Amino acid sequence: MSQYVETFKTVEWTPQGVSLIDQRVLPHREEYLVCRSYQEVADAIRAMVVRGAPAIGVAAAMGIALGIKQSQASQPSLLQDEVAQICETLAATRPTAVNLFWAINRMKSLFSSLLARGVTVPEIKLRLEQEAIAILNEDIAACKAMGHHGASLIPDGKTVMTVCNAGALATGGYGTALGVIRAAVEQGKQIDVFALETRPFLQGARLTAWELLKDGIHTTLITDNMAGHFLHTSSIGCVIVGADRIAANGDVANKIGTYGVAVLAKENNIPFYVAAPLSTIDLAIPSGERIPIEQRPSSEVTEIQGVKIAPEGVAVRNPAFDVTPNRYIAAIITERGVARHPYTQSLPALAKK
Repeated sequence: MSQYVETFKTVEWTPQGVSLIDQRVLPHREEYLVCRSYQEVADAIRAMVVRGAPAIGVAAAMGIALGIKQSQASQPSLLQDEVAQICETLAATRPTAVNLFWAINRMKSLFSSLLARGVTVPEIKLRLEQEAIAILNEDIAACKAMGHHGASLIPDGKTVMTVCNAGALATGGYGTALGVIRAAVEQGKQIDVFALETRPFLQGARLTAWELLKDGIHTTLITDNMAGHFLHTSSIGCVIVGADRIAANGDVANKIGTYGVAVLAKENNIPFYVAAPLSTIDLAIPSGERIPIEQRPSSEVTEIQGVKIAPEGVAVRNPAFDVTPNRYIAAIITERGVARHPYTQSLPALAKK
């Protein structure tokens, strides 16, 4: 029975600033970027130094704590404008991942309550730092709970297919979709993984394969357009992915290409699962039609790591995410349990637990 051992820190609070593993240079180099201001944290989120909805939320919380820690304000009331500016800057980085806004709102709510209680500036700084670290620790615990709830859904002796990277690199640690895979392996299940490369940013090729090989989990890398072939011809037991936002009806926004894999899985009678913390569920949005889809730079499509692969002047569309309708999703795995159809009932029930 394998036991997961953490070998890297995706995001960490340090005396020097917010430390982030630079996911742009993986798997070739394992480097860490220390953000020494909230503006640098925002830049890192925007540039995808850190990515993955839960990890973005943790980084944003730490960015707020860092910005306030560096404030020169002498009175608590003078912090209000700074908090608003810091939160506005971080909120503008990436529009789809709801965890970003969840974390920002949690930090803002704590600040407002501290301000109302009349605590001192040093106490506010300390409490915001503690809250950001708590968000990190809670995220790791949530991922491990998801793994516990979801491992039973993974069939023994089969292959699991996954899209993008929903592992420790996308969270505070352990992972959502990959956390479920890790938990299944820890229970002694004999499984291997087919990882889609995930164009255009290659999170599957660069990140998922790197993570799973570190864990000793046998991983096969395939291109995105091979998914249908292998779902039809290979012993794929299930597909499991993460999520960046889940609507109240169970529609799921995830990395572009997820929708197509879900349709192919349904066609081949293979269950399609989503693993995500409750902070990814946006009950205020009734369906996936209301989820904002981030548009990324055209260079991500016309170039691969700086090497041009397309002719100058070609038109490019580069949505970072697509929405998978709930009818293709067999279950949504959270830290409080597994939601199934109808999601309009099961998701709110889990949120209230």
